Amino acid sequence: MIRLVIIYSRLYSFENVFLYLYQNISAVEKKCLDCGDQIRGRTDKKFCSDQCRNNYNNRLNRDSNNFVRNVHGLLRKNRRILSDLYSEGKVKVHKDALFALGYNFSFFTHMIETSQGYKYHYCFEYGYRETGDDFLELNQNSQYIEYQ
Repeated sequence: MIRLVIIYSRLYSFENVFLYLYQNISAVEKKCLDCGDQIRGRTDKKFCSDQCRNNYNNRLNRDSNNFVRNVHGLLRKNRRILSDLYSEGKVKVHKDALFALGYNFSFFTHMIETSQGYKYHYCFEYGYRETGDDFLELNQNSQYIEYQ
């Protein structure tokens, strides 16, 4: 932060102003926003190093990034569980079996309702629909793969 230097009326000449600023250089020094050290170099610098810049920005974005990271982790876990079961050839699975594997039913990427009225909950390209007797019918959406 640059502090405003007030020059008293006792300094009359231009040379005296420069002499005053030279002797009191701390009045115009900038401090690093992260660590508080003195900044050397360009006058518009805000950080003393790349590490301080990264630390400062990571600290600012920590909360929002953690939320996105946690949700994405849950979606990947759900997808992996459905993928493993589907690749093993299992088409019908009990709801408790998914729950025991750590599947979180609150997190999915999208829902599709078919013309027959079935509602599929998808986690990326793998999905399921409830059959009514606590069993789930697994499905892989081939259209999702074609879009990529």
